Amino acid sequence: MNKKLVAALSGGAALVLALTGCSDDSNKKLNDWAKSFCDPAQAQFKKIQDANGAMQTADNGSTDSKKVQQTDSAAFQKISQAYASLATSLEKAGPPPTDQGKQAQQNAVKELNSLSKGYADLQKQVNKLDTSDKLKFADGLRELSSGINKLNKQSEAAFKNLESGEVGTAMAAQKGCQNPAASGSPAPTQSKKS
Repeated sequence: MNKKLVAALSGGAALVLALTGCSDDSNKKLNDWAKSFCDPAQAQFKKIQDANGAMQTADNGSTDSKKVQQTDSAAFQKISQAYASLATSLEKAGPPPTDQGKQAQQNAVKELNSLSKGYADLQKQVNKLDTSDKLKFADGLRELSSGINKLNKQSEAAFKNLESGEVGTAMAAQKGCQNPAASGSPAPTQSKKS
């Protein structure tokens, strides 16, 4: 039950972490912009990945519902804070130096803040679940996963716009925005549990 929730959560982190591509782009302004966002963002990407990992390992099928609830609640809080920090980092970086950069940045900041609020709401919801009945608790977790899927779909378009073309290439060249899976670390999207 919790594994399905983690699978849904992984989609949100994947939107942020799915910065791929290689380039010898010599556009210094664009690379400087990408660095100004990606360097501080790296710690937030790690927090999201770690929170997803904690939820993934919290329920081995026989784990007490209260413990799963506490783990999920803490993870939702960390994810919410990480998305808020990413929004702040993106605001501080300013719009990327491209024709549509300002609009793409504004949309992405709005979506990151929306994700932050959404995960804060999920934390409140998971805290209210009845842990005395495992079946009711599992049903509650399933309901939360549909909310997570909705959040992920809402944010996808803004990230695609921000990460398109030269901006995405410049971001992918920055260590802070590279998918940890590329360097051998496990990424949430590569979960073996579903």
